[in-house]
Amino acid sequence: MPNLGAPELIIIAIIVIALFGWKKLPDMARSLGRSARVFKSEVDEMKKDGKSPSEASQTTVAGDVVDGDAPRRAADAEAEARSAEARAQEAETRAAQARADADRFRSDPSL
Repeated sequence: MPNLGAPELIIIAIIVIALFGWKKLPDMARSLGRSARVFKSEVDEMKKDGKSPSEASQTTVAGDVVDGDAPRRAADAEAEARSAEARAQEAETRAAQARADADRFRSDPSL
């Protein structure tokens, strides 16, 4: 990277002033300072690595833990219940058919 001397810095300053204007420069500098302060505090917090929770983590809304597999498991359980009902209905139909066959056999033993 080339060395930035006084002439280069003056040219950069003139370009910045031309692009943004005199009135917006203090606001931009203030905003940049705030952003740097927040960034520095977050980096310091990450360095502590969980020793004390950050203010941001304490002010966020606490939420319930969502189980991502719950809808799939519920759908699987519902499908299994429908399958069990179908099997029970089929078994009931077979039992009714067996009773009807037994009744016919009793009434006409020649069958």
